[in-house]
Amino acid sequence: MGNNSVVMITGASKGLGKELALEFARNGARLAICARQLPALQQVEQEIKELGGEVVAVEGDVSNPDDVNRFVSVVEEVFSGVDVLINNASIFGPGPSLLADYPNEAFNEVLHVNVLNPFLMTKRVLPGMLSKKAGSIINLTSEAGKTGFAEWGAYGISKFAVEGLTQTWAEELEGTGVRINMVDPGEMDTDMHKKAVPDCDYPLAHPSANMDIFNYLASTESIKENGRRFEAQKFQWKQEEHHA
Repeated sequence: MGNNSVVMITGASKGLGKELALEFARNGARLAICARQLPALQQVEQEIKELGGEVVAVEGDVSNPDDVNRFVSVVEEVFSGVDVLINNASIFGPGPSLLADYPNEAFNEVLHVNVLNPFLMTKRVLPGMLSKKAGSIINLTSEAGKTGFAEWGAYGISKFAVEGLTQTWAEELEGTGVRINMVDPGEMDTDMHKKAVPDCDYPLAHPSANMDIFNYLASTESIKENGRRFEAQKFQWKQEEHHA
């Protein structure tokens, strides 16, 4: 990733999304961030500015097509395009629950938010990326996206769908210069993990750990990576190779 690259991150008000925004700001990127909680988003915006970064922060729900269009349109107007899209936003749902007891409305909401938002965001940024014949899209997945875990309900099922979405789009984008991959960040000390594993009794990584894979996928060194699934905690990229 070169200096001044535009990195767009959804769900950037806390947890991994926030740490990704700060990481890329330190590396000289221009940030486009979005979340549903405006006060927390504004705090991240301020932290980016204190790092000397340029940032556009827009409140919005990226599972809503109108909010997606507004967010990307504002960013394209200010920064003239998007180089990297990180589809980080997601919700867990009501907490550990057997599918037999899972509320119908909650099931629908989790699938709607977690599957529709990477679809809508990707679809909206693609024309600009395709016109430049360059761009990197990174979808967040989970171990629960390839292994069914009891009581993880709609969240795990939604991540299975995200993995299929990523693979399908990778096939369709082959040879265009635009690439799409997915990252499993592993278990982290976040509000979402507390909801998923309320009685967790083992140490967890801070969300700021394991940034190498995101830096790599945002860089031109990953230009040939397409449709791959990466585990952040197992990926190491030599510091001297970074071109931030």
